[in-house]
Parts: sequence; C-alpha cells; structure tokens
Amino acid sequence: MALDEERRAALLGAKLGALVASRRGTSGLRRPAHFAAGAGLVLEADREDEVAAVLSHEIAHVTQHHVLRGVERAQKDQLPILLGMLGAVVAAQAAGGRSGDNAAQAAIISAMGLAQQRQIDYTRSNEHEADRLGIQTLSRSRYDTQAMADFFEKMLVASRTNAAGYYDTPDYLMTHPVTTTRIGEAKSRSQQIARAPVGYFGDVGRSDNPLLPGGFTLSSSAPAAGGTGDFEFARERLRVLSADTASSAIREYRQLRAAGTMTTAQRYGYAIALLRDNQSAAAASELAGLLEERPGHLWLMLALGQAEARAGKSETADATFTALLRQSPHNRAVALTYADVLAERNTVEAGQRAQSVLRPLLGRSAEDAVFQRTFARASDIAGDPVRAGEAHAEAAFLSGRAEQALVQLKTLKKRPEVDYYARARIEARIAAITPIVLELRRQGIRDEDLRRR
Repeated sequence: MALDEERRAALLGAKLGALVASRRGTSGLRRPAHFAAGAGLVLEADREDEVAAVLSHEIAHVTQHHVLRGVERAQKDQLPILLGMLGAVVAAQAAGGRSGDNAAQAAIISAMGLAQQRQIDYTRSNEHEADRLGIQTLSRSRYDTQAMADFFEKMLVASRTNAAGYYDTPDYLMTHPVTTTRIGEAKSRSQQIARAPVGYFGDVGRSDNPLLPGGFTLSSSAPAAGGTGDFEFARERLRVLSADTASSAIREYRQLRAAGTMTTAQRYGYAIALLRDNQSAAAASELAGLLEERPGHLWLMLALGQAEARAGKSETADATFTALLRQSPHNRAVALTYADVLAERNTVEAGQRAQSVLRPLLGRSAEDAVFQRTFARASDIAGDPVRAGEAHAEAAFLSGRAEQALVQLKTLKKRPEVDYYARARIEARIAAITPIVLELRRQGIRDEDLRRR
C-alpha cells in the first residue's frame, strides 16, 4: 500500500536526518546546514521586500512540485538516453577500425552530456516558472514587486565580482543563471502587475489567492507595503549572531557610533552584542534608552528582559516578560525567550512556570522542533519526566531521527509514573512512527547512534 502524503513527508525528513547523522557520526541536535546561506540572504538584502522576493520564489518551487517533477523527468529520460548510447556504441564498434574505441567513448560521453544538459534546461524552466509565480505571491503579500528585480541585480553584481573573469560559466551551463534577460523579465512582470486591474492577480485577503484555503482571509494586521518595519532589527540581530565573536561585533558598532551614523536598529544590534559578551548591565542600559524612544517595542522588550535576567534582576525581568505576555499572548518568540530565561534559573518553580508559559502553544507547535526541545528542558527542570520524555522524542523525530524517537517512546512507556492518558498519547505516537522506521530499515537506513550501542 502506498504511503499517504503526510507519511511520505515524514519519511523524507527522517531519511534525510538519518543520512546526515550517519555522515557526521555524532549525536544531538545541530544547527541547520543552511544557516550561513540564510544569514547571507538577509544580510545582503537592503529591505524586507527583497527577502520576501526570494522566499516567494522558493515557495513557488514547492507549490509546483519542481523536485518531484524533476525526478520523474530524469526517470523518463534515463531509458531512451541509455538505449541511444548503447546503439551508438554498437554502431561505432561495427564500423571497426582503429577509431572504433574512440568513437564508442565519444558516444558515451555525448549521451552523458545530453542527459546533464536536459536536466539543466528543465531546471532553468522551473526557475522561470518560479519567478513568474513568485512575483504574484509577492504582490498578494503586499510587498514591492520591483524587489525581485532589485535582488537579481545584486546577485548579478555579486556573481561577476566573485568570478572576476577567471571562473565565468556560460549561461547555457547554469541551472540558475542571473542574466539581464531574467532581470528584465522580472521588471516587466512588476510593471504588468502595477498596471493590472485591482483583483486581477488576487488581492491580499481575497479567496481567489491560490495559496490560501478556500474562504480564508488575512487579518488587517497583514504587512503594509514596505514590510513589517522589523526587518532592520532582524538583520542587525542576525549580523551579531553570525559574527565570529561578540567582541568583534562590539568594535564595529562602536566605530559606527564614533562616526555618528548609528541607526536605532544598529543600537539594538550593539545591545545584543553586549548581551552576548556577558555585559548584561550595559546592554540593559542601552535597551532602556531605546525603549524611551520606542515604548513597548517587542524586540527591545524581549532583549531587555534577557539582559535584566542575566544581570541578576529576576523580579524586574519577570515583570518585563509578564507585560510582554499580556501585550502579545501566545507569541512564540516571547514564550520561548521567557522559557529560556526561566530555565537558566534551574529551579523546580522556574521549570513549572516555563511549562505554564509554553503549554498554551503546544497545540500549534507540535511540529516545531525548537519548541519541543524547549518544552522538554522546562519539563525536566520541573520534575515532569513523562512530559519531558514525550517532548524529547518529538524533537528527535522532527530532527529526522525517527528510529531514535521510537526507542525513546518505547522506553518511556515502561516507566511506572506513566498514567492512562500519557500511555494513550505515547502509544498513538508509537503507532504513527513505527511504519516510518520500518520503511527506513527496509531501505537500509539505520540510526548510526543506535547501531553503535
């Protein structure tokens, strides 16, 4: 019986996770391999619209099933190309002569080149389709459609700078060429959308948006043109987190301050760098000054709560986070940050408080590995081993370690403190994960950490 779509997705994630784990040969959770690339995208962009343009392009790849279609195309091409290659080899050998061997080799190489070029051409057609659909998604999301062309121009300049004339690859051999033609097409589509009648491409909140379920409407809090207004803060935070050291980031920000060119977002970045450098009191002072200019700003208050907690002002930090929870109930960033702060205290009371903060988000965060790890840690500190075990297993599964998750759940089920309701939850997850693990084993994929035991 064929696996359903949900099981296929889980199987793919588990398979990739198992392969990564087997290659690295270590246990535990890891930073995603795409972290550096994602950071580069945000840091290279000048505005939120450009990041949204890239995301809308990638969303189109997913909605159009380009990866699956590419695999199917390669499978269809495999047999005809192989037969053609064999026919050419036979014909070359039948011709005889000293050049027969060379002709056979030429036939094999030509067939391989044809297969690769067909794949390149198909991938490039996917890129054009993703550009076309992505810019419509960009428009429906109320972002500037010109941003796609703007970011393509940045990529073109960067590729020319990196190549420097020494490693230029012909466009016809590139799967993702950034050419003046592609930039021109993006500009043309942007102008076409700007001239189109209202609703032609699907206004935000309208049910004619194919990326939204039927009858679904976006709230009035959807981003206005130009973004959410938080992009600069996110970029500065990422700049600090991706810096080699916190002290190097502090030096750069102090140079900007000395030059008198420091923006509000850069001052926030400076405070985050101070916080990472364990200068909590200085970070709190910097953030307090910023909050006088921008009262109630979520990013600033979150950082201030962290700085206060690490400066030993637990009661003040609790008051800050309580105000944030009242201001933004069920906000993932607030809940996770406060839970981390409470976990640093490492007391049963703090763990129970962290559980109560995270519990309202459990329903919609079931597939969030970061959330599950945070909830597991809070439950461990609170002295709740059953909930901690379930969350640890869920985090392992969501990180591609299906076999490890299954072992953890089976071990947890044997604990004497597991009550009727917890047992029912655990057995349901075991039943859901077991077919995935069996299919992985059938394909010869095993968790290396478990195999070495």
